[in-house]
Amino acid sequence: MQHTVLLVDDQTSVVEGLERALRREPYKFLGANSADRALEILADTAVDVIVSDEQMPGMSGTELLARVRRDYPDTMRIMLTGHATLEAALHAINEGEVFRFLTKPCTHVDLAVTIRHALQQKALMDKARRLLRTVKRQSALLDELERTNPGITSVRTTPDGAIVLDDDDLPHDLDEFMKEINAQAELAEKMLSRHA
Repeated sequence: MQHTVLLVDDQTSVVEGLERALRREPYKFLGANSADRALEILADTAVDVIVSDEQMPGMSGTELLARVRRDYPDTMRIMLTGHATLEAALHAINEGEVFRFLTKPCTHVDLAVTIRHALQQKALMDKARRLLRTVKRQSALLDELERTNPGITSVRTTPDGAIVLDDDDLPHDLDEFMKEINAQAELAEKMLSRHA
């Protein structure tokens, strides 16, 4: 899957220069010469990383990245500015939650590495969200099983972690027991699907 990177600067020559410098990178590059144009692109196109200048007429880069954070939180945000001050950096970090704050002149190698790191961070965050959804789904399934079969999820263990079963807990026919467990799990899964 090819990633999309949006470059935003009010000077078209800067956007074109960045695209030329990064042409060997395996990304689709889009350019915008204003924050408003960048927002139009974001409304129509899924963007993985946005690289924005800070000082632009109309809406500053910090304001743009704050809007991107609010409306497109999965888009990684990078600030690239020629007028770096501590105040500007703090504002960008606090308002736009930028991934990196780079100063001009910035080598194309530094920018390429920063974009690569941003994409790696995005992939990790996406994976964490998927895992969290899986855990929540499994937890809901266990809750449903416990609700319909009280005590089914209770397990007694010894201090070294071994599971303790009483004689009455032992199934007499393992195949029948497994069929019953599978049937209960399927029933709980159907009930969860209906609730979702």
